[in-house]
Amino acid sequence: MLRIWQKKLSSSQTIMSVMVLLISMTSIQCGAALAKTLFPSAGATGITALRLGFGTLILCLIFKPWRLRFSPQQRKALILYGIALGAMNYLFYLSIRTVPLGVAVALEFTGPLALALFGSRRATDFIWVLLAVLGLWWLLPLGHSLSHVDPLGAALAVAAGVCWAIYILAGQRAGADHGPATVAMGSIIGSLIFVPLGLVFAAEGIWQLSILPVALAVAVLSSALPYSLEMVALTRLPARTFGTLMSLEPGMAAISGMLFLNESLTRSQWLGLLAIILASAGSTITSRPRQAVVTESGKAID
Repeated sequence: MLRIWQKKLSSSQTIMSVMVLLISMTSIQCGAALAKTLFPSAGATGITALRLGFGTLILCLIFKPWRLRFSPQQRKALILYGIALGAMNYLFYLSIRTVPLGVAVALEFTGPLALALFGSRRATDFIWVLLAVLGLWWLLPLGHSLSHVDPLGAALAVAAGVCWAIYILAGQRAGADHGPATVAMGSIIGSLIFVPLGLVFAAEGIWQLSILPVALAVAVLSSALPYSLEMVALTRLPARTFGTLMSLEPGMAAISGMLFLNESLTRSQWLGLLAIILASAGSTITSRPRQAVVTESGKAID
């Protein structure tokens, strides 16, 4: 009887954790959609600055990073980690000025996906590589009319993915002793560079007080809320389940773009989106036990 009760409790916790993670991903993409609505008045760089600034303040209140101590080796990785964090946000917001949200997220996902598949020699892994390449072919303006996807926006999304991969590698070294709290310190470093840079190139509307509450909502939806929810899911879901669910994020981004931004994708773009989701999920499911799964909020689990 006790075992049956424990199984039911474990099953209900798993279902609840899956729901929490889905809410987290929905929050992130709604935050990105809300941010994009502010681009005409504040500019993409301005909204990036406000999101980073407010997000850093929230993370500092939660984790109190001034209490952390880093070794000299960790400090070097921490600086690279913070720069990559800021650049990732900066480039991604620049990309979604001209690229649909779902396409931009899928292109950004190729960074950590390439990192996961790099150096792989197993036959099954080449299937995911092939799927990812096909997905890129359908998403990018290669062999298609250039009107499908803005080349510069697509390049910026891929560059954000490269920063994400660097962010993962540097974050694993910098956060070896401090775990998720490292994100707060990295966010401070990123903010020191990209908040002033974003404000310099921001549109004039950023100085309107009416922008601030919406920008704060973007920071909460894109950073504080999903970060907290993912922490709940991380402690209750196996790494492979967590990583597989995270692979749904490009699809959720596309749905968010359709619902809130009136964005639409072509048939080939939907195929590309599906191919990258399958490649990401497949690489997670067939990964070796010690391969890390890293979320968009920067948390790595083995």
